[in-house]
Formats: sequence, C-alpha cells, structure tokens
Amino acid sequence: MQRGFWTFVVAAFAALFANLAQAQVVIVDHGVRIIRPPVVGRPAPPPSAYKVRSVDMNVTVKDQIATVQLSQVFQNVSSQVLEAQLLFPMPENAAVSQLTLLVDGKELAGKLMKKEEARAIYESIVRQRKDPALLEYLGQGLFQTSVFPVPPQAERKVEIRYQQLLRSESGLTDLLLPIGTHKHAHHPIESLNVAVRLETSDPLKAVYSPTHTIELSRPDGTHAVCKLSLNHVSNPDDFRLLFGTERGAVGMSVLSYRPKDSEDGYFLMLASPDVRPDAKPIAKTCVFVIDRSGSMTGQKFEQARGALKFLLQQLRPEDNFNVVVYDSAVESFRPELQRADEATIKAALGFADGLYAGGSTNIDGALQTALNQLTDPKRPNYVLFLTDGIPTVGELNEQRIAAKAKDANKVNARVFNFGVGFDVNSRLLDRLSRDHRGQSVYVRPSENIEASVAALYRKIGAPVLTDIAINVDIDAVIPVATTPLISRTYPRQLTDLFQGEQLVWVGRYRQAGAAKVALTGVAADGKKTFAFPANFVAKSNDETFGFVEKLWATRRVGEIIDELDLRGQNQELIDELVRLSVQHGILTPYTSFLADENVRLADTGNGLRAGGLARRELDKADGVAGFEQRFFKGSLQNAQNAQAGGVGGGLPAVAKSAAPQS
Repeated sequence: MQRGFWTFVVAAFAALFANLAQAQVVIVDHGVRIIRPPVVGRPAPPPSAYKVRSVDMNVTVKDQIATVQLSQVFQNVSSQVLEAQLLFPMPENAAVSQLTLLVDGKELAGKLMKKEEARAIYESIVRQRKDPALLEYLGQGLFQTSVFPVPPQAERKVEIRYQQLLRSESGLTDLLLPIGTHKHAHHPIESLNVAVRLETSDPLKAVYSPTHTIELSRPDGTHAVCKLSLNHVSNPDDFRLLFGTERGAVGMSVLSYRPKDSEDGYFLMLASPDVRPDAKPIAKTCVFVIDRSGSMTGQKFEQARGALKFLLQQLRPEDNFNVVVYDSAVESFRPELQRADEATIKAALGFADGLYAGGSTNIDGALQTALNQLTDPKRPNYVLFLTDGIPTVGELNEQRIAAKAKDANKVNARVFNFGVGFDVNSRLLDRLSRDHRGQSVYVRPSENIEASVAALYRKIGAPVLTDIAINVDIDAVIPVATTPLISRTYPRQLTDLFQGEQLVWVGRYRQAGAAKVALTGVAADGKKTFAFPANFVAKSNDETFGFVEKLWATRRVGEIIDELDLRGQNQELIDELVRLSVQHGILTPYTSFLADENVRLADTGNGLRAGGLARRELDKADGVAGFEQRFFKGSLQNAQNAQAGGVGGGLPAVAKSAAPQS
C-alpha cells in the first residue's frame, strides 16, 4: 500500500535533483529566460522549519471512475527562505490530468517536457527566485512537487488533480486515497478533510471504510457522500472505501482473507438494505423507560426530557408505544400500549413536560413494567432504557434483575441501554443488552444525553428486516458436526437490519471454495430469503483484504472481555486475549503492560498477570473504572473498521490506538 502522502523534504539546492527518474511535468511562469549555470548549494534548514496547515481531498466517483483533487496548504515557520519538496504517492494506474500551484491566488499552467528541459527551466526560475512547481516521477506511483521560494512565515497552496479507474473485486469497488503522513514528526497537520461523492448506475448498497469511521449520508438509492475530518493529526492511515451495487431489497458482499492455508481463514460480510425513500419500514413497538430519580435533577433531566420528546416525535402512525418513568415508584404514560397517532403523541409530549426528578432508583420495577406491556411477537419490539445510577429500591442484585428481565421478555424484545454518568452499574447494563440482543451506550457527564439517544434511534428507528439469520453452504463439502465450516462469528447475536445502516459480520472459515450465502428475515410483507454467491479463498496472495483479520481480532477481544466480565475468570480466554494483543497490537486495560519495552512478550507469565488485572478491574461494576471498561469493551465489540497496516504488525504499530476515544 502506498504511503507518505505530502511528505516534506527540505533540502539544499545542490541536492535538489539528485537521483530523480525520468521526465515529467513542469509548471513555469511564462516568459522566463532559460539559463543553465551550476546551482550554488547552501546548508539545509532544520527539518522542522515548516508545518502543514491543511490537507483537503475532494473525490467524485462515477461507477468505477474516480476524479481526485488534492490540495495542501503549508507554511514556512522559520526565519529564512526555504525550498520545500513534497513527495506524495499516486494510486496505481492513476493518470495525472493537471497540476496547479496557487501563489497569492495566481495559477500557473503546466505542460509535459523531457527531463533535461524541465530541470533546466526549473533551475533557471529558482535562480531568479520565481515560483514554479515541478512534478517528477520518482518511482512506481510516487511523484514529487518542489516549490521555491517560500519566504519566512509565508504559506503556499499546491493542488493536484487526477483520474483513476478503480478496481472491482468480490462485488465491491475499491477506492484508496494516500493520506498516510507518518513522516510528519515535528508538526501535526492542523486540518485533514476527505469528501467522497459516489454516483452509481445501479442501486448503491454497501458503503464501507475498513480504515476510518466516516460520516455517511445517502440522499437516494444511487448517491452517497462520505466525509472524514481529522484535526491536529500526526499519523493517519491511508483512507480506503469499499462500495457495492446490487438490484434487490438487500445487497450483500463477502470478502475473505486466508494468509496461511494451514489455518482457518477470515471473512467479512456486508449486508445493506434498500435505501429508497419509499422503502416500506416495518411497524414496530417502542417503550421508552426514563430514570427520574433524584440524581437526575437539573440539566441532566432536562436533557433526558428532550431525548424523550425527540423519540416521541420520530414515531410513525403505524407504531405502538408507551413511556415508563421511574424513581422509587414506577409510572406509565398510559396503562397499556398506545397507537402513535397525532393526538396520542401530543398527549405524551405533555406528559413529558410535566415530569420532574426526585427519589431513589427502582431499576427492576421499571424493567418489569416495560417488558410486561409487550405482548405481540409478530412485530419488532424495542425497549430504550435510560438510567444514571445503580438500583437502590426493590431488587438490588444485578444477576437476579437480569434473570427476571429475561423471564419477563416473552416477545424477544431488543433492549438498548443508556448509562448516564459514572455512577451506573455498567456490568448490569451490559448483561441486559447481551441477554436481549441490544446494545449499551455510555454517556459521560460532560456529554449530551439527548444527542446520544438521538444518534442511536436514528439507526434503529426504521427496521427493514427483523429476526435475521445467515446460512453458508460451501459447494461439494459435507459438513461435520464437530468441525463447523463457519465459526466464531461476530456480532455473536445478529440484530435487526435497519434502513440506512448495514450489517458488518465477521468470522472464521475452515473450508475454501465457492459458496452460497442465504440471509433470511421478516420484512414488512412477510418472511424473506436473500441468496447470493461468495468465494472463500484457499490462500491469499497479498494483504489487500488483510484488514478482515484485524477486524475479526478486534471483535474477538471484545467478546473475550465480555465473557470474563459476565461469566467470570477463564485462564484459556486470558491466554487467548494475551496472544491476540501481542499478534495484532490490540491493547486492553488488562494487557497494556505488554507495550512496556522491558516486558518479554514470550513470557508465559503474561497470562497470569493479565488474569489478575482483569479479575480486579472487572469486579468494579460502577464508578469511573467500571464505566470506562464497559465503554472500551463496547467499542471493540461494535468495531466497524481496523487500522490499515495493523494486521500482524505487533504492538508498536497500533498500541497508541488501543485506548477508547472520548
């Protein structure tokens, strides 16, 4: 993979053209006289004499053709005039269509010429202290832009545009943008922005970045906009985007990676529902459970009230709902479920306005009230449960609370939990979300409750396919009961498929070959099955899809921590946790000591040490330590991407990315 986009080299004049490869493009100021005296050298300025103010990449993709515009603003922060050589890679088969240097708003045109002529013109202009930009080919996919002069404290903006034919494989088109800047050791990039606009002839389904968490908007079925914004970044990975098209209600793609044919391979499946605005969502039932205990008093409760009102206003006329609020006692908006018509929603908003906080925390009573209202298993049922504390009234034992909730859930409802602040029993919330195929979201004291609740509901508010299951059949293979073809798949329990979202499912496979993958579920008009072909490779020839292994390992580590958290210590799992941490550089609160250069990674005592740390730390169910551990665990379990280059890279490559982001 190409790296080092916009890497700077500040050099002496005499070394400027050493070892350059053949001919290419020069941008000149028209009317300059060509002279060829030798260039007089002078000492090189210090390497920290510049900094990158901004890097912007704007990409338009139409089917498999990408048009890319790169621009960078850099500044001479030294007290002397500098020359800056900018080295940047170009993806394979990319044809440079235009190079433009803007200086004080002035554009300089470029043209192709032979190497000797280009060098002579460049040297002539440099001697006259004018502003050219030289683009020369240094190797496969690597170009150089040299700019002179750059006065003290001055800025220069360089732009380059090119087109590229993108590769398509396994039903996915692959876009790679070289934004890796690992040589920026002295000053981080102040602002790095990427915008990719997709347009496809066939319906656009999967849109997935294995390297970054992107902001994705999909205005219709054939367009999407992907954005990435990073500030004060020193070492970003190259940006990679995969997208696929397919006719039908659900688009699916499978990527496989098997670095060693003697071991099980890794696979990633992407499943994306129809994103047409007129796609019919499934009628659902929602019960919103809000903590109004005394600890919620003040701004926290006002935010919770705002979140509740947002949820009510998102309901569709075909939905059923109710509101349950609790402190020492438990109260419902209405004794039974209500249809979400205009009059009822208006009444529920009035109910929300009249709520106030005060009292203790009856978590068990609130869960029992909410779950017992759900009686129709034919429609998807969702409980959104919000709390900021630990149980203080009624049943207090977390395992018994969870067991009672499991018994009360007769309709297989999904339970989504919001833990607000550091005083929640985070282990209880994780136990509830695991038992009921939901998710726990943790909101720090400084974060906005309403924003976190709204972000989750936007994902789950419009189910397209519920009760989903996946079956994989590999051709000419007779399954053996003790050796399943597919194993260790994550997420461990499949949830529903929602409009505008996609399922990212990873696992291991034992047998290579052509396969048929069938996804079944319940849609608005009944049970559906979607089948599509896939191929599980026998041996990968390169690391193109190496990120699949890293993503699987990341989720596997999250599941190991979840097992240790909810079911107690297991030394075999601890040993596997240590092995994956070493192999993939996924540090956890229990293996962070492995980053110490004085620790012998091969030491068999690492497992015992990690086990002791895990046992002590996971005993903390609440407080800052409990909150942060479950937040981190959830970030691993729900990981959507893995850093490029992390596969097999060991601890030093990715150790600094292991801590949860706030």
